Amino acid sequence: MSLPKLWEKSYNRINLIFTGIVLSIFIYSGIFSPGKDNYPVQCIHEKMTGKPCPTCGLSHSFSAILHGDLKLANQWNINGIPLFLFFFIQLFMRLGFILLVQKSSIPLKYLIFSDIAISVILFIFCFRRLLVFWSYY
Repeated sequence: MSLPKLWEKSYNRINLIFTGIVLSIFIYSGIFSPGKDNYPVQCIHEKMTGKPCPTCGLSHSFSAILHGDLKLANQWNINGIPLFLFFFIQLFMRLGFILLVQKSSIPLKYLIFSDIAISVILFIFCFRRLLVFWSYY
């Protein structure tokens, strides 16, 4: 197998792994009700310190978003909607880049560079509140 084909295969494999992770996050969030506190994963920071961290309530927030209740999502965690959007956009980006690698004549290095640039900008935009908070923490 030639080196470019190996890179394409590796890049597609990475995209499939990320797609699986994002789908798992959405499935986890969709299984549980945002109104109940029956999530199996609890916040370690809150259990140890008794104080919520900036990511407390994200599971509830994501569940509320998947159930169509944006107001409740914002009440659980103000960062929930931007972070959900990040993962939602990334899901379609991963699938889109898999298709582009297969069907496009654009060189792989340009696709990867575009992917990285868009993902970094999107990450900074969606995670900006958490990035600012953790820099002062």
